[in-house]
Amino acid sequence: MKSIRYEIASSSRAAFVNHTGECIGTGRMGLALRQEYLEQLALAQREIGFSHIRGHGLFSDDMGVYQPYTDEAGVRRERYCFTYLDQVMDSYRRLGLKPFLELGFMPAEMASGSQTIFYWRGNVTPPADMEKWTAMVKATLRHLAERYGEAEVSGWPCEVWNEPNLVNFWENRDKEKYFALYKATAAAVKEALPGMRVGGPAICGGSDSLDWVRDFLTFCRDERLPLDFVTRHAYMGQTPEHRGRYLYHTMCGVSDLIDEMTRTRAIIDSFPEYRGMPMHITEFNTSYNPLCPIHDTNLNAAYLAGLLSRLGDVADSYSYWTFGDVFEESGVPPLPFHGGFGLVANGLIPKPTFWTFAFFRALQGEAVLKTEHALLLRRPDGGYEGVAWNLCRDAREPLALTLRLPLEKETATLLTRTVDEACCNPLKCWHEMGEPASLSERQLRFLRISAQPRCETAVLHAQEGALTLALELGENAVVHFEVSPRVQQGDNGYDYEWYRTHA
Repeated sequence: MKSIRYEIASSSRAAFVNHTGECIGTGRMGLALRQEYLEQLALAQREIGFSHIRGHGLFSDDMGVYQPYTDEAGVRRERYCFTYLDQVMDSYRRLGLKPFLELGFMPAEMASGSQTIFYWRGNVTPPADMEKWTAMVKATLRHLAERYGEAEVSGWPCEVWNEPNLVNFWENRDKEKYFALYKATAAAVKEALPGMRVGGPAICGGSDSLDWVRDFLTFCRDERLPLDFVTRHAYMGQTPEHRGRYLYHTMCGVSDLIDEMTRTRAIIDSFPEYRGMPMHITEFNTSYNPLCPIHDTNLNAAYLAGLLSRLGDVADSYSYWTFGDVFEESGVPPLPFHGGFGLVANGLIPKPTFWTFAFFRALQGEAVLKTEHALLLRRPDGGYEGVAWNLCRDAREPLALTLRLPLEKETATLLTRTVDEACCNPLKCWHEMGEPASLSERQLRFLRISAQPRCETAVLHAQEGALTLALELGENAVVHFEVSPRVQQGDNGYDYEWYRTHA
């Protein structure tokens, strides 16, 4: 067993910025019209609580926004329908969410070509008529402002398109045509709602991703375009290997991904006009594929613990892709566990990574320690709170983590919630059930129970103004722990120990 010990002094400080709850990703917006989708999102909001939500397909045909028609005189007219958009936005708002708007994809009747992506055929070609596109953008934003208030909607970030540096998401990955789209769209956004923040280019990783950022910023500077923030995506997958319909691949290290994001940050800051401008990671995860089994695992949860401890160092928000497995990029999900992106498996089963997010979202206090295995905060009440993890990429070795903490009180209460391969592993339970495609109600109840962290308590005693906290982390464990000064209360005559000694 590997052993690590940390000594915390009263003067200890560490750099940690927590944006865990700022934004969460979703599949296309039309999925928000489904009951299971809303139930999964409600679960995520109860246990984690996100501020914003971002997804594709605002203008795709299934949302029905663009509905041109020919009048009695044979004249082609523009018309917009916001019925589904209103239902989606109302649902988000009821759950305490604001949209991080992504303007895309192209309505088929407005598109210049027929190239589509995904099972649901999102059109990824430029508009045949840029004026019709910008008119739709302005009409949509003005409608939202009329329905929810201009001040409210102006506060929603607005991103132009998704991953135009990838040929699957933007026809021919044509950089000049994307820049033209951004120029026209950003102007339309500011015309409709002058106070709304607009940005891009929403690029994904690739050999030329940093060139795209640099060229985009150069274009915006030279054209004096509106630009309030820069967006990009971050995934860790390498060396893909296909087995049947599923994708398996190795992952880069947490530090490797942080280094890539730091290089993007440096490019932004190299422009005097944009130095310090917010950078939003509007998608991130381990694998970039919605049929990659890592997403269902405890390994994924441990990877994400390392990322959540460090992403705030380089980005103003980072949006996990996605909250749930009601998601159809590669078709209708065939099994309860199928490697989907979501924090929640279909059937309302939280995956281990769900709890990584819940643990980080709950953190309060001032950071006093941040390492590759642990994050520790000192709380205003004199106690401590933190998350520890044991990412096992190669050796499956448990980790003994010891923290020596200053404490004014003589005794403290320790609360721990543990997620590891032995507990809170619904994937293992489902596998040992025989991987049923359709779960009975009894199986579903069992899996939901198996998806809960193990909760434990202990009383710790300080010596010479400090106490020793010992945590044993199994393979790919993620542990949330709280150390609180202990005050014994209780009622007169109530004796917790009596039946333990007189049974």
